[in-house]
Amino acid sequence: MTAFAPDSLVLNRKLPLWYQVSQSLRASILGRAPDASLRLPTEEQLAAHYGVSVLTMRQALKELEAEGLISRHRRRGTFIEPGARRSAPRKLLGSIDAIVAQQSGERTTVLGHGPVRVPGELAEHFPGAGEVVAFRRLRCDGESGEPTNWAENTVRPEVAARIDLADLERWPMTKVLRDAVGVRISRITDTVEARLADPETAELLQVPLLSPILHYTGVTYDEDGAVVDVARIRYRGDRFSFTVTVEAD
Repeated sequence: MTAFAPDSLVLNRKLPLWYQVSQSLRASILGRAPDASLRLPTEEQLAAHYGVSVLTMRQALKELEAEGLISRHRRRGTFIEPGARRSAPRKLLGSIDAIVAQQSGERTTVLGHGPVRVPGELAEHFPGAGEVVAFRRLRCDGESGEPTNWAENTVRPEVAARIDLADLERWPMTKVLRDAVGVRISRITDTVEARLADPETAELLQVPLLSPILHYTGVTYDEDGAVVDVARIRYRGDRFSFTVTVEAD
């Protein structure tokens, strides 16, 4: 059994630190290796890892404990709940690690990938490009095996060539682009809207045709302002809700 190792985090001082830390730690917990220890480092060790105060770390841990992802025991330490599963609403709060966290913790199957002509509705994001590479993935609940959402990522060819499919089965695309491929992500623009399930979505998610779904579009930009990925994710409407929090300056 290997020790649990949380991911690194670049803090954004414009956002609540405890929230960013909780999102990053949540992603690490839900995306941990199968043989990773369930015991978390101490509060002091985690605070030092993330570069925050112990009080901020405690607030982040309290958030994860309230969600049932961890349990804290006096004198024994803090442990990941073996049967923990995501049940809280998706939260969009302007953090790359929040995006990673909301896509973690599910079993992912790559349905296919390959070059395609730039879809007309995405042409504005890939000006001058004749082809892009599409990755299609189905995510299922880690315990029940029930399909929860399916994703189609449209990626610039030069970036797609460096993506390992094994990484996509373990991690969300955002994490693969940032941590495995090395893309310096500057921002992600999110759009969530209600739609009706088309035949393909109904079949993949095992829901009735024309039933409500949540359609998420995430446009990822690199440090030069170029779009590297457009994610279109269809969530089962009976499994998810989204919360958007706007912070004052």
